[in-house]
Amino acid sequence: MTPQIAFAVPGDIRTLTGGYLYDFNLMTALSGLGPPIQHMAWGDSFPQPSADHADAALAQLQALPPDCPALVDGLAYGALDTDGLRRVRAPLFALVHHPLALEPGLDAAQARDMARREQANLDLARHIFVTSPHTGDLLHQSYGVSVDRITVVRPGFGPPVQGGAAKADPPLILSVGLLTQRKGHDVLLRALAQIADLNWQADIVGRDHEPSMTARLTALIDDLDLAPRVRLSGEVSSAALQARYCSATLFALATRYEGYGIVFGEAMGHGLPIISTRAGAVPETVGAEAGLLVAPDDADAFATALRRMLSEPALRDTCARASLRAASDLATWADSAVLVRDAMVLP
Repeated sequence: MTPQIAFAVPGDIRTLTGGYLYDFNLMTALSGLGPPIQHMAWGDSFPQPSADHADAALAQLQALPPDCPALVDGLAYGALDTDGLRRVRAPLFALVHHPLALEPGLDAAQARDMARREQANLDLARHIFVTSPHTGDLLHQSYGVSVDRITVVRPGFGPPVQGGAAKADPPLILSVGLLTQRKGHDVLLRALAQIADLNWQADIVGRDHEPSMTARLTALIDDLDLAPRVRLSGEVSSAALQARYCSATLFALATRYEGYGIVFGEAMGHGLPIISTRAGAVPETVGAEAGLLVAPDDADAFATALRRMLSEPALRDTCARASLRAASDLATWADSAVLVRDAMVLP
């Protein structure tokens, strides 16, 4: 008999961000395969948990029987007390979107402490799932995780969307990502200021995830005299986001780091040319033909890429076709769930 699987996720699993969409869709697909899923909802203070949230999470894990494998989202797994994890009887499996120590904004001491604890906790895992080959390579090279303990489980996607919707006029530059330092929205804004002579509008979709980030970006928009053309939409519904993908001319995200970047798959599924950076897993996700990638934190290069994509219809069409081709090869959530289920079923 297939054992029950406990799936632990900090915060609200229905949050409309890439990581939570990944967890929610994976959990839904796992349920469809048959193993009973016990969703363990933890506090939202991870990856720097309050004492109450950390204690409650460990108590739930320690209460699991030894025949119930526990899949723990990496946002929490790497932040839990290592000694507490050692007292868990259930087989532990980690789901790592990207190493916690690589989050921008950490000082050197915080990053070292986080990396040390994360490595110690990963040593306790029966197996580790990662969302991209890039993240798997990081865990192998920087954390010493053997490759036979790692399975790459890419996000799942539906079939590509082709045609049927009118494109926005003026051309819409769409950016989707949490309002955080890591997503590089400030770099995008500085790049947009350099192409003000062209005809375009821009929409940045994503909720405020760091203190005062909306205020800081709003101030930058005003300073750069972009207010009439750039909108900060905040978090929108899934239907509203799909409408934006359909009406956009291109997708742009000046990210400083991505463990995968589920929004790139969504953009490619709508046949959008992509402007982004050679950061983290972006090159292996987007590929060489679906867009233009530049160095992170280089607003001048990002502006040049935007100008080319807006001004060269042939380039834009070539990248759009490549996006759709790449999207047709993306995994489904059922594919992803099978990989996880097969690795978690215990003898």
